[in-house]
Amino acid sequence: MRLFLIFITSFLFSVSVVGQILKPAKWSYSASVSEAKVGDEVELIFKATLDKDWYLYSSEFPCEDPIKTAFNLVPHSSYQLVGPLVSVNPVDKYDDIFECDVKIFKGKAEFRQKIKILASPLQLSGESDYQVCTEITGQCVSGGEDFSFNIKVTGKANSSSPDQTEASSTENNPVVQPIEIAPVTSNENAGPVLDSTLESGTEEKSLWGFMLIAFIAGLAALLTPCVFPMIPMTVSFFTGRGTKFQALMYGFFIILIYSLIGAALAPLMGPETANHLSTEWLPNLIFFAVFIVFGLSFLGLFEITLPGTFINKVDQQAEKGGLIGVFFMAFTLVLVSFSCTGPIVGSILVSSAGGEFLKPILGMFAFAAAFAIPFTLFAFFPGWLKSLPKSGGWLNTVKVVLGFVEIALAFKFLSIADQAFHWGILDRDINIAIWIVIAILIGVYLMKGFRMPGDTGKDAEDKTVSVFRLSLAMIVFVFAVYLVPGMWGAPLKALAGYLPPMYTHDFNVLSSSSEKPTALCDEPRYADFLHLPHGLGGYFDYDQAIACARQQNKPLFIDFTGHGCTNCREMEANVWSNPQVLQRLRDDYVVVALYVDDKTELPESEWYTSSYDKKVKKTIGKQNADLQITRLNNNAQPFYVLIGKDERVLVTPYGYNLDAEKFAAFLDEGKKKFKELYP
Repeated sequence: MRLFLIFITSFLFSVSVVGQILKPAKWSYSASVSEAKVGDEVELIFKATLDKDWYLYSSEFPCEDPIKTAFNLVPHSSYQLVGPLVSVNPVDKYDDIFECDVKIFKGKAEFRQKIKILASPLQLSGESDYQVCTEITGQCVSGGEDFSFNIKVTGKANSSSPDQTEASSTENNPVVQPIEIAPVTSNENAGPVLDSTLESGTEEKSLWGFMLIAFIAGLAALLTPCVFPMIPMTVSFFTGRGTKFQALMYGFFIILIYSLIGAALAPLMGPETANHLSTEWLPNLIFFAVFIVFGLSFLGLFEITLPGTFINKVDQQAEKGGLIGVFFMAFTLVLVSFSCTGPIVGSILVSSAGGEFLKPILGMFAFAAAFAIPFTLFAFFPGWLKSLPKSGGWLNTVKVVLGFVEIALAFKFLSIADQAFHWGILDRDINIAIWIVIAILIGVYLMKGFRMPGDTGKDAEDKTVSVFRLSLAMIVFVFAVYLVPGMWGAPLKALAGYLPPMYTHDFNVLSSSSEKPTALCDEPRYADFLHLPHGLGGYFDYDQAIACARQQNKPLFIDFTGHGCTNCREMEANVWSNPQVLQRLRDDYVVVALYVDDKTELPESEWYTSSYDKKVKKTIGKQNADLQITRLNNNAQPFYVLIGKDERVLVTPYGYNLDAEKFAAFLDEGKKKFKELYP
């Protein structure tokens, strides 16, 4: 049942927006010698391996905007710096992102810092600061990590007095500024550093899942009135005067045309655009209207068609022989079938706006592959045509059902805009009621309880319902019945990511009123329009939350979330609702939910300019997103971070994973580490 519900709600819509940690630079640290004497000069070597298509900024160039690579050594009396940091063979570049001349490294980078050993034991540790960018997507990632060197020192210290040595060290070494939220890497009592592989598996699965949905959408497009009848017509051409090679190229050209559509739109689907499209009210209202229009078109209110003169000109080109003629035949198929495939293709492209450059291309490829395979296979094996069902009213039935599904999915976009701007026009119970009505209409239609404009001929007159239609109707009615308890506050976990959050529910008689309230230090800011699930008490402002955590001597649980984050809602419904997890969040932590897409503008006195992108951050969401990027080098949600009193990360942060036991273990590990560090 759960698999069916997930399929129904995710059809033609991307199933997940996963967390990810971008770490395009991998660092290693070594010294020119492993053993030295007091008074010797030693070179510290910093090397980086860079991911393909990424580049690292060097340590010295005139442009002020990019973050220059720096290695901030902790001052100590056992050494002093000799000369500046040296970058080894960087290349000159005009930076299109920052519009200035810079020096960069590609592939590999190396820096060297010379020091003089003053005493034993030698203590060398510090923190790096750097920035890497890519011109492929225009992304830039700032980073930093702790490092240390282990050099064995022999011989006695020189005669310099401790005071003189300390003064020399302080004069020649930069002072390391305290950081707020940062992973502990070289403390045996602290948690591990952020791992760049944390969510790579989930990201890969999500992309494959999206391609599977696009492939299924391509198969569904074949079962529409303007596509299905063209299969035997097209095959008859190739079995008459065409060749097997031409048939193969026909399928290839169909895939190529749709893939080019995805490639043309891929530059518009980057992270910044994706975040804008997923949270701004205007794009979401446009998407809502587009899905409604697509749905009404499928229901038969009107047809979305391309100009006939344009199609005729393309069709004339198809009369030419050779591969050019085959290409224009494929192009003609794409154009003629647009009234049925346009809404499906549009839905896939809208769903691909998730920040991945390849996603729209791969989505169109998967859709076109499913769309092209039957044409190619039947051209190779024309005898299979006899097994095809005859065209008839059932094709319009498929189209009508798809129209209802499009309309149901449209409300997802309206819900995102409604939550981000707190309009309050689409509460959870209203959304569920709409879905129940649509599901019932689909079921009744499948049972031939009413006709739509495209239902004509003998099939429409015949009231006999096939076993297959009856089975589909039963499934849809079961789905409607499953939704009914949601009207009274049932969690409907299978649909949690697609429905408005529970706090928007007006009529919640199933919620528990016996839960122990969470003890808070003061009234949370923004609590009049931001909420935590399951009756949890907590904060929505970082500074207020960390102050309370210190006062209560508890670790702080940071939830980087978003109104438009589907996976965030799934985590809350399926993981946070687990009694063991809920108890730990309520009793062991101070909880803060930081919405990265909230559009509430703050007073001007609270605005600031980000050190990351040099832009003024005016809203709650912009400031929370900047906090996550600048201090944690991460820009994905959901993202859960546990920190201690000194604002250091206790254990490896947690991303999207629906295993409640693992999440409880994550919370237990953080609590244990907190007690070790702050007894």
